[in-house]
Amino acid sequence: MGNKRTGSVTGPLVALMTMVMLAGCASNIPIEDRHPDDPWEGFNRQVFAFNDALDRAVLKPVSRGYRTVTPQPVQTGVGNFFSNLGEPRTALNSLLQGKPGNAGIATSRFLINTTVGIGGLWDFATHMDITGRDEDFGQTLGIWGVGEGPYLVLPLLGPSTVRDTAGLPLDTYTYPLTYVEDDKVRYGLTALRVVDMRAGLLDQEEMIRGDRYVFIRDAYLQRRRFEVSDGVLGDDPFASDDYDFEFDDADFDDSDFAD
Repeated sequence: MGNKRTGSVTGPLVALMTMVMLAGCASNIPIEDRHPDDPWEGFNRQVFAFNDALDRAVLKPVSRGYRTVTPQPVQTGVGNFFSNLGEPRTALNSLLQGKPGNAGIATSRFLINTTVGIGGLWDFATHMDITGRDEDFGQTLGIWGVGEGPYLVLPLLGPSTVRDTAGLPLDTYTYPLTYVEDDKVRYGLTALRVVDMRAGLLDQEEMIRGDRYVFIRDAYLQRRRFEVSDGVLGDDPFASDDYDFEFDDADFDDSDFAD
């Protein structure tokens, strides 16, 4: 079944790598003004503007509608279902990182939530105080000593780094939805997952002000470094509610994205 998906994954990956190679030529920002972690800022801002326009036109309105019409218990169940599907990936990456304890926790969570939790709709494992850290292949590469590389904004997918982008194919192949053979079911579940994730970010937008591109870039890099280091860098910057950030339509001026 895995081989059946190879053709559908290879094409976009080749296009993505081509864009990455061209990214260094896409920036018109003077070298002395570039952020050290973001040498391709000109290219990234253009992709960010594209993603943002698509989000405003389609994804954000749909997500708002989803949150309005869907009862909170149902939203929680949907989020639990997709989170549960990520446990096998966490278990595998935990083993690759030399963390058998976390691998055991992820395996236990998957088995408990899939059975007692009715296919993962109910996070029964958390009620049993069985919790661990999520792990992915980008984090595994970081543990193995691979540098994160430049910051990169991917079309449709959003913030990333070269290292995290390299881990995406393996993340895809270890996510169970990849192996659903019925295209309508697979695409439908994928769309629901995206909408549910976007709906979960609506409230977090209250933290943003000023240059949204810079805020999202810095927040992403800080969060990923926290995850790769397992918190050695300090407290999770997103675990606290002590934020006083806000934004309005003036912060969304398209001129912010011009080179």
